[in-house]
Amino acid sequence: MIFEEPPPPWDALRRAIGRACRADEGDCVEALLAQAALGPEADRRIAKRARELVAAVRQGRQGAGGIDAFLQEYALSSQEGVVLMCLAEALLRIPDSETADRLIRDKMGDADWRKHLGHSDSLFVNASTWGLMLTGRVVALDPGLTGSAGSVVGKLFARSGEPVIRRAMIQAMRILGRQFVMGRTIGEALDRARPAEAGGYRHSFDMLGEAACCQADADGYFEAYRAAIDAIGAEAAGGDLFARPSISVKLSALHPRYEYAQGRRMSEPLADRLLELARRAKQHSIGLTVDAEEADRLDPSLDIIEAVYGDPALEGWQGFGVAVQAYLKRAPLVIDWLAALARRGGRRIPLRLVKGAYWDSEIKRAQEQGLEGYPVFTRKLATDVSYIACARRLFDGGDAFYPQFATHNAQTLAVILELAGGRRDFEFQRLHGMGEALYGEVIGAHKLGLACRVYAPVGSHETLLPYLVRRLLENGANTSFVNRIV
Repeated sequence: MIFEEPPPPWDALRRAIGRACRADEGDCVEALLAQAALGPEADRRIAKRARELVAAVRQGRQGAGGIDAFLQEYALSSQEGVVLMCLAEALLRIPDSETADRLIRDKMGDADWRKHLGHSDSLFVNASTWGLMLTGRVVALDPGLTGSAGSVVGKLFARSGEPVIRRAMIQAMRILGRQFVMGRTIGEALDRARPAEAGGYRHSFDMLGEAACCQADADGYFEAYRAAIDAIGAEAAGGDLFARPSISVKLSALHPRYEYAQGRRMSEPLADRLLELARRAKQHSIGLTVDAEEADRLDPSLDIIEAVYGDPALEGWQGFGVAVQAYLKRAPLVIDWLAALARRGGRRIPLRLVKGAYWDSEIKRAQEQGLEGYPVFTRKLATDVSYIACARRLFDGGDAFYPQFATHNAQTLAVILELAGGRRDFEFQRLHGMGEALYGEVIGAHKLGLACRVYAPVGSHETLLPYLVRRLLENGANTSFVNRIV
């Protein structure tokens, strides 16, 4: 693929994006506040609608399950929640069973899992608690149970050795993982998605995995994406392009050296691979979204997006989408650049607006490098302001975008509804296993009659933990709306 030189105004937009990378946070927020302001009357309507949504969610919580219930039972402020996070994160780096057993003995023994058993109406929470309690009881038996049935069972498992403990923990993680992952294979995920689609949901499937570490990894991910596009295309039936299922693609999965310093050595082969996947998606009349990644990959991502979007082979296809993270200080300018790209190409870009998925690592990386500023906002409120300002840009973009708003926050959802007015040419998005009660108030003719797409990861349990930890850290944090809604 040949990278053509863009016209001068195009260069100016890219230079503005570069300058905003680590701009002063106070200056950024001050500028965004004016763009996010909606006025007193609109604020009152938003607050009223948000309260109504929260009240409806709370009223419908009886018997609610999934990861929402798990996060309520095991908050990160609890000892058990902290142990879960530490254990899951640490297990990522443990290559041998012996060390894993020692870690489990150290971390699981002191947590009081029994106190959570039966507290939730969710079968998922109670099943997970049994698994975690079993592990804790094997490691540290209550001295008061000597001679009791509990002591006998505990000794029985203790004689079986640490492998039993490890298996109990693995089983608990599998129960948890099923709530986050749609299926182990794309076929299993498509089967599992059918009931939700019958209920009005759409899906965007993501072949789960982190960045490719070698060419063999990249080749494997590429083949998985190709096979998934074919499977999704064969399953999709009827409706316009935006209503059909889609696929999400991570550029870091397609090349082992997806780094800014690699320049064209990385960009051209990666763009060629993305173009091949996009052509395949176009043939099947489904959408393909380039997923968002770490801040230092934004510039090469924009280069590749520009090259692929402008290829003549994709002319007339409005399924080439992009995800933008509102916690980036550059996010509003990136949306302006994408609007110019869409108008230059004469077709809409489906744009998934998210708040951001790598906040902890972005902050840590900037600190390790001794940088003067951060590429992301350091306060959640600033990200919320940025999200509203970006959402307004999407609606004002008119012919440039098909807006897609990813959120589990009732307040943010109410803001989007206020900005939309009477428009219906947009959709909400949520993660599989989360936000079901909230979006039960949004989709379907009996509610607000709006569209919602489920971001549906697909992969084995071996590829689950990195994704799982990221989701739990995001949504189990004490400031998270998902954590606080009840």
